[in-house]
Amino acid sequence: MRKLNPTNRAWLKGIHILFISVWTGAAFCMLLLQFATNPTSGDEMYATNSAIKLIDDFIVIPTAIGSLLTGLLISWLTPWGFFKWRWITLKWILTISVILFGTFALGPWLNGMTEISGAERAAALQNSTYTSYKQLLAAFSSPQILLLVGMVFLSVIKPWARKKKQAQEN
Repeated sequence: MRKLNPTNRAWLKGIHILFISVWTGAAFCMLLLQFATNPTSGDEMYATNSAIKLIDDFIVIPTAIGSLLTGLLISWLTPWGFFKWRWITLKWILTISVILFGTFALGPWLNGMTEISGAERAAALQNSTYTSYKQLLAAFSSPQILLLVGMVFLSVIKPWARKKKQAQEN
């Protein structure tokens, strides 16, 4: 397979960094909205949940997909490969895990909170499903963001050597 020239590699890497930066920043904004706001009415609570959901739907999800796709292209079209280096293998595991957890846990909890607060407004605070979703988001949002930040540092530090089998073949 033909590899990218240095200029195109730099462009692809820049786009990849942009996606992960926006993804991480949007996730942090969602966390701030969730914990730094103190809605005083049901309408404010619904507005806060709706704002968080909008950030998730229109920024987090597209940039997570963009990060995944540009990561695939970088692995495929550059000498880095998919599994030559342990840190890249770990990034793949973490990226897929973060996306799957967001898709099948965090997203449904957030969507549930938004639906419940939209229907019940202030009474949502008495709804056990709503409070459960809120507690789950509180418990798992920060670790999710820490994993995103950790992946950025993995990319910068590039710890660990090549896998032994691969290193011996080259």
